Amino acid sequence: MEHERDAATDEPAGGELGLPVDEHVEEVSEDGRRVRRSGVYLLPNLLTTGALFSGFYAIVASMNGQFEAAALAIFVAMFFDGLDGRVARLTNTQSAFGVQYDSLSDMVSFGVAPALVTFSWALSSLGKVGWAVAFLYVAGAALRLARFNTQAASADNSFFRGLASPAAAALLASMVWSATDFGLLRDGLPFAVAALAALVTAGAGVLMVSNFRYQSFKKFDFRRRVPFVIILLLVLVVGLVTVDPPRILLCVAVVYALSGPVQFLLRRRRRHAQNP
Repeated sequence: MEHERDAATDEPAGGELGLPVDEHVEEVSEDGRRVRRSGVYLLPNLLTTGALFSGFYAIVASMNGQFEAAALAIFVAMFFDGLDGRVARLTNTQSAFGVQYDSLSDMVSFGVAPALVTFSWALSSLGKVGWAVAFLYVAGAALRLARFNTQAASADNSFFRGLASPAAAALLASMVWSATDFGLLRDGLPFAVAALAALVTAGAGVLMVSNFRYQSFKKFDFRRRVPFVIILLLVLVVGLVTVDPPRILLCVAVVYALSGPVQFLLRRRRRHAQNP
């Protein structure tokens, strides 16, 4: 029996080997013309796969009680997630497929993984309240990503509307990492610690779907010249992080998460001062 033909490429649906996999075809812009191209770009999607795998590993590690490794895996996912988009732009390998794949990877690495890591560590001891809080975070991440995808073309790149999912994931991961570094393990975890973890998780979920504005740092140009003192400050920051990574990262995540509500209150106070 003959193989089915792909309408866009007039090739067998599974390629020359007849494999049951359809070739991806999408429209791209070349020299001002819209043309159809098959296949996907390797490098940026390979980095996205690295982020996806890191998020999956974080879930598996938390199920085995390896919470420090799970938290580190989420930070590794953040590293890969920060690279894939920049590499795609630098190498001119951006595509609609890459955008959708990156969003699905973010949902796993910064939505499901942080919630399950925190649930396995602390929230499970709260019973139904714990899994409800974990679901609140997952739903917040899904809604945040959906809103971002639909408004990306018209949004101001200087700011995020709502806490970005990687920043929310960093908050939960650094909390779990700091607590386990203090010896606050799943077995025998005090109720106060579990309750605090629930408040932080729920707060992160709500902040993701809020209208608070957060600095995105997307317009920072890494290729321009900077004063020598900036490089010195970066070296000092890296040295400071290496002294106590979990608590320094937790402090940074908390400050960034609170920056949105604080700036909102400051702007509101300023408007009231100008229009009493």
